[in-house]
Amino acid sequence: MIKSDPEVAYESLYNQMHKLIVQPLKQPGISTVIIIDALDECEDEGPASVILSVLGRLVSEIPKVKFFLTGRPEPRVYEGFRLPLLAKMTDTFVLHDVEQHRVDSDIRLFFRTSFSELASRRSGLDNWPAEEQLDSLCERAAGLFIYAAATVRFVDDHQRDPRSQLDLLLQSQKIGAREGETLDTLYTSILQEAFGDNDPEDDARARAVLGAVVLAVNPLSSSTIAALLGYDAEDIPHLLLLAKSLLVLQEDASHPVRPFHKSFPDFITDSDRCTDKRFFISAPDHNLQLVTGCLDLTNRTLVKNMCDLPDGVANSDVGDLMERVEECIDPALQYASLWWHVHLADADTTPAHTPTITPTLRQFLGKKFLFWLEVLSVLDAVKNAVEALQVITGWLEVCRASMLNTLSAFTHRI
Repeated sequence: MIKSDPEVAYESLYNQMHKLIVQPLKQPGISTVIIIDALDECEDEGPASVILSVLGRLVSEIPKVKFFLTGRPEPRVYEGFRLPLLAKMTDTFVLHDVEQHRVDSDIRLFFRTSFSELASRRSGLDNWPAEEQLDSLCERAAGLFIYAAATVRFVDDHQRDPRSQLDLLLQSQKIGAREGETLDTLYTSILQEAFGDNDPEDDARARAVLGAVVLAVNPLSSSTIAALLGYDAEDIPHLLLLAKSLLVLQEDASHPVRPFHKSFPDFITDSDRCTDKRFFISAPDHNLQLVTGCLDLTNRTLVKNMCDLPDGVANSDVGDLMERVEECIDPALQYASLWWHVHLADADTTPAHTPTITPTLRQFLGKKFLFWLEVLSVLDAVKNAVEALQVITGWLEVCRASMLNTLSAFTHRI
């Protein structure tokens, strides 16, 4: 469907669901279940979830399909399920209504099973952990499976003694009074243990790398992170390995790196939660660093006709276009070309930081603009250029207003 109608990606949610979900499933009468996980994480400004609103209008057209949706009971999600078209055909299961002792029992079983598997792979772990340690872990987990999963990942370090790893967590953590505090304490302990007493330069590099991981539009490989930040490619895997219990890593440096769970980016970008300033990721500052890195890379490497296409040929007439793209445009340049404007939109626009980006942006628009359009064309993402120009316009207006306010305040003081 997407190949036959590429513009569907830019149509309304109603048209997308009708064309991509309803029509394909309605015609053959397939009986299936569609799972939509973490509905609350969708960006949505409406009073009720737009996805739920559209789903309510169309779900009756595919009667053999059931939807299983999960999400926190945020107001727009709650209101979405109360919409008349959806409410009458929806069954709700509130996870928080499950008895606490049943949740604790499940988490305890997970801990016991995971540590038993770990002990079978390592020697000297008989009768470990002790029952009182399991009691303490379950109490600290406070019903949160993600706490249990992150704890097991931290303890199961091939280069360290699991008993010492578990003791470190139990000694350094207090029992949180609420869900966020429980995870915050765990993540802080893991980061402090991972990076130890590094000097300020190492802290800045660690923040830059973790910032690229949690703020990237799509997951980046360690080699791409190095190219965007201007670091040696050999340095990045080591830094990522230090925090491996919080990330999803592959041995191949070309594989993307992702946070293990969304709660980690939420924690490390919130100054009220990540109180150890060695690790706090200021989104405006790090987006400024990323957009600067993206534009520096495009200014250095973009050239005319990067894929060496014949003059006047249409992309559709180039049979090996994708092979040429992969060979001639490396992943870092692809990312920089596609998404620099997203980081610009979220970057720090205060007068003190504007000079950091303005010369680089001027060089890009003056000397690399047409080459950039060519790259977007072969990446089938020309619409990104429209979005980028809109971002530039808005960014310049914000910078101008900010500078005028600063000048006005200065004049008033004089």
